[in-house]
Amino acid sequence: MLNQRLQQKMIQKLSPQQIQMIKLLEIPTMQLEERIKEELMENPALEEGREHEDGEETLPQTDEDNTKDLSIDEYLRDETPLYKLNAKNYSQDDIQKTEIPFSAGTSFHDQLVSQLGLRNIDQREKALAEYLIGNIDDDGYLRRPLNAIADDMAFSLGVETNSSELEKALKVIQEFEPAGVGARNLRECLIIQVSQKAENPEIERAKKILVEHFEEFTRKHYDKIQMRLNITEEELKDAVAEILRLNPKPGGSYHSDKVAEHIFPDFILDNNNGVLNLTLNSRNVPELKVSRTYTDMLSTYSANKKDRTKREAVSFVKQKLDSAKWFIDAIKQRQITLLQTMEAIIHLQKDYFLSGGDESLLNPMILKDIADITGLDISTVSRVANSKYVQTPFGMFSLKYFFSEGMQTESGEEVSTREIKKILQDNVDTESKQRPLTDDELAAILQDKGYQIARRTVAKYREQLNIPVARLRKEL
Repeated sequence: MLNQRLQQKMIQKLSPQQIQMIKLLEIPTMQLEERIKEELMENPALEEGREHEDGEETLPQTDEDNTKDLSIDEYLRDETPLYKLNAKNYSQDDIQKTEIPFSAGTSFHDQLVSQLGLRNIDQREKALAEYLIGNIDDDGYLRRPLNAIADDMAFSLGVETNSSELEKALKVIQEFEPAGVGARNLRECLIIQVSQKAENPEIERAKKILVEHFEEFTRKHYDKIQMRLNITEEELKDAVAEILRLNPKPGGSYHSDKVAEHIFPDFILDNNNGVLNLTLNSRNVPELKVSRTYTDMLSTYSANKKDRTKREAVSFVKQKLDSAKWFIDAIKQRQITLLQTMEAIIHLQKDYFLSGGDESLLNPMILKDIADITGLDISTVSRVANSKYVQTPFGMFSLKYFFSEGMQTESGEEVSTREIKKILQDNVDTESKQRPLTDDELAAILQDKGYQIARRTVAKYREQLNIPVARLRKEL
């Protein structure tokens, strides 16, 4: 027997307009320009331009602007021949065009294969080497074990081989350019490179360090290396300098297809004799309006709703007009929200902006502080702060830069953690590289300045600043 019952639930759903607004709020200025162009292409009821107060359009009329004479029936008429509406049916006049892919330039792996063709080796060794090249990653390393590659070749290609035979083929690859390619780890990569250099005392010592004292080298235990090799500090310094000139990623130079991203500010802040002026950067963002042609169309065809074709036309035109209005409203709301958020940030960090970027004047500020001032939700403030930049007279900054937690000094004054990080960075920059400051020593320096901070907190801030531990900051 079925047990039927009624259940009442409250579910909060976002409307399509709210979703559109959220998406527009998240994207920076450059992506907004592309998004507007996309909407202009998809919605004919949306046009570029500005409307006069009386509603007249400012776009100049051209000979091509004959859309007012356009019949909605003609616009909606499907010109597709009936034979194309059936699957796999084509007219005899149709010509199927086949796209022919082409490659521009040669890849890193193509370069290795071309070098393999210049080697005087038998076909089997060439086939093994070519398979190994296919397993080399973009950095130039062969990170898979040779026995695993041998198993792959047996299962996938039916080629029986072993680690020693693959090792022999790998040695051929390791003679290729760029030097160090085909190495299985960093140590082997550097040894290959230093072995291909012209011999001199510095190169010999560098090779000995890599072969016999690599672990001490990575830990920067230079005193131990100097003692075991029985060399002077100057000789050690020259050998280490040779190692540091080697390339840890030999394949990286071939991957230059990454395009550098250009950052465009979303806000422009000017300091006019102590008065801060904020503007929204909309230089490349076109002004939008609803198409007069479509509004006239709606009025014309709304008068005759009895005709089924006309009713469908009215529905189509209304949908496009509503979509255009929603999009314009969403763009306007985005501008208002962005300005509200940035103005609140300026209000809380006014001393910092007036000082020209003195980090010691940055106040502690979290998302909730901005949400309380603007009345916006914290998630909305987070979306605004994400991927947005402001151009100031002293540089361009991400909005996230101005947010930081607070900490109290001995006197009870609330300071930004960014101020503490600045002190940490300054002390690391000026420390003796032969004896770098430990986290305990950095904590003691901060405590002397009145910042009650534990060593583990110093370690956390140091990691956030991408500063290595003291041992790895040591230099000769």
